[in-house]
Amino acid sequence: MSKKIFFASIFVFSVLLSNSQTTKREINEIIKEWASPTKFPDHVVISATEDPSTSIAINWRTEADNKVGFVELALAGPGPYFKKNSKKYKAERTVVDSQEAYDNGFKASYFEVQIDQLIPNKIYAYRVGNFHFKSEWHHFKTANNQPIPISFLYVGDAQNYILELWSRVIRNAYKTAPDADFFIHAGDLVDKGHEDIDWNEWFAAGSFIHSEIPTIAVPGNHEYRYLDGSIYSQNEVLSVQWNAQFGFPKNGPKGLEKTCYYIDYPDLKIIALNSNVAIKSQAKWLREILKSNDKKWIVVTYHHPVFSASTGRDNSEIRSLWQPIFEEYNIDLALQGHDHSYARGAIYEKPVVVKNENHGDNIIGPVYVVSVSGGKMYSVNKSGWDEYGATQSKTGERIQLFQHISIDGDLLKYRSFTATGKLFDRFELLKQNGKNQYID
Repeated sequence: MSKKIFFASIFVFSVLLSNSQTTKREINEIIKEWASPTKFPDHVVISATEDPSTSIAINWRTEADNKVGFVELALAGPGPYFKKNSKKYKAERTVVDSQEAYDNGFKASYFEVQIDQLIPNKIYAYRVGNFHFKSEWHHFKTANNQPIPISFLYVGDAQNYILELWSRVIRNAYKTAPDADFFIHAGDLVDKGHEDIDWNEWFAAGSFIHSEIPTIAVPGNHEYRYLDGSIYSQNEVLSVQWNAQFGFPKNGPKGLEKTCYYIDYPDLKIIALNSNVAIKSQAKWLREILKSNDKKWIVVTYHHPVFSASTGRDNSEIRSLWQPIFEEYNIDLALQGHDHSYARGAIYEKPVVVKNENHGDNIIGPVYVVSVSGGKMYSVNKSGWDEYGATQSKTGERIQLFQHISIDGDLLKYRSFTATGKLFDRFELLKQNGKNQYID
């Protein structure tokens, strides 16, 4: 049994250990050892780039003493000899010391490689590391450069009980759509944004999924945390690991690189927004991006909902600044998190009730979805939408969910599933003459 597997097993059963002669301090030390970087690469993740048909970003972590890292890449083959044709790409190294935020943090080397000029619609094999310590070979597939059917997965708030409970959600999501083109995480990937132990849980829970399906993620409020140790602080900053461990595009507003960006597929534009800071400046940037958009479908993702799903939560600034732009440019789908419950709805031209569900013919702006995948749950608030002209069509609470979305020509299919794979919610959008017709 490897060191990593051993410590992971200890971590999972730490509650049981607490009832033995093992002290809490000893357990904490074991968990810290489990989360610590080593000479071997870990936290391997691929990120979608601005053009996923011809490029990919690959990131990983090692102990701080490792100063050199590279990616070996080749077209994947049916046998083991593909690696003879591999090419090496030197990585950029960033040293992050999370002890600046938490006493039980680590100093670690983070490596990043963006590889361009790839061939569209091909399966590539890669591994990461240095001359002595390397990962296993992973696969990824580049996007097609022509409009073809596309599908992706989306989850909200992993955040709590990540290894314990969120792991079953992301793994069942993968089983549902193993050929998904990418995976959207709508913020609050972890609870303590600077905490290496939390991030280690997130990477362990997703395992090879992170290294083979491109990630698209936005920071939530829990990725913005204080550095001075106070509970309430004006000094909240982005997770010290975020920019070093993800290779998201840097095509957003200055100062928001890798947290606000866009990604282009042949018939789909994904726009990631940072709902924590600079809301107004992002509105200006968003309008400019959409003015020149030539994609048939537009999906936006961000953390704080335009219409909140849970009681006592409202994001009026986001609603006042972003919603009019969503409607003006016919955004199709808004994927959100934050509220730890489920709600789905839209603004309809002629709201009606059919089969005990609220919906209508044509939709003004996007279908708004709020979802949660982790173990922290809030009660749903069935009001708070209608006063702003929106209609809830489906709600849910105290349930872990993942979503599978597919697009084929004029049709978008949305399916929400429970952690056990049971269908929870569904709808379809038919795009005609620039307007979306809701299909139950």
